[in-house]
Amino acid sequence: MTAISKAQAVWRGTLPEGSGTVSLDSSGAGPLPVSWEARAEGTGTATTPEELIGAAHAACFSMALANALSSHGTPPEELSTGADVSFSPADGITGIHLYVVGSVPDLSEADFQTIAQRAKKDCPVSRALKGVSIDLSVSLR
Repeated sequence: MTAISKAQAVWRGTLPEGSGTVSLDSSGAGPLPVSWEARAEGTGTATTPEELIGAAHAACFSMALANALSSHGTPPEELSTGADVSFSPADGITGIHLYVVGSVPDLSEADFQTIAQRAKKDCPVSRALKGVSIDLSVSLR
């Protein structure tokens, strides 16, 4: 069975002066404000497509890593993942930096690095974003 996640955006006005909202319809979250100012300058309180991509990527990677660690026989107690998505008005999305801190009993730092790199490659969002450079930093607590 294929799951379908739904989201919606509404934009009013021109790109520089306009504003909009996004709603995460499947979960009922939103509406969340979006603006060009937040996207291009990193200012304001609105969200951006890049922030939403970062949230999706961090969640997907955490799930992929939890699965990979469990398959290795070392399930995590906790994974805390962040994603920094770089955006340039001239070039678009220029890169993503994932960083994860894990609490995984009985796992070496080297094994955590290896498993995390594999999870990054296997993560469905990473695969969807394969046209963008994605790097990864990992550490154990």
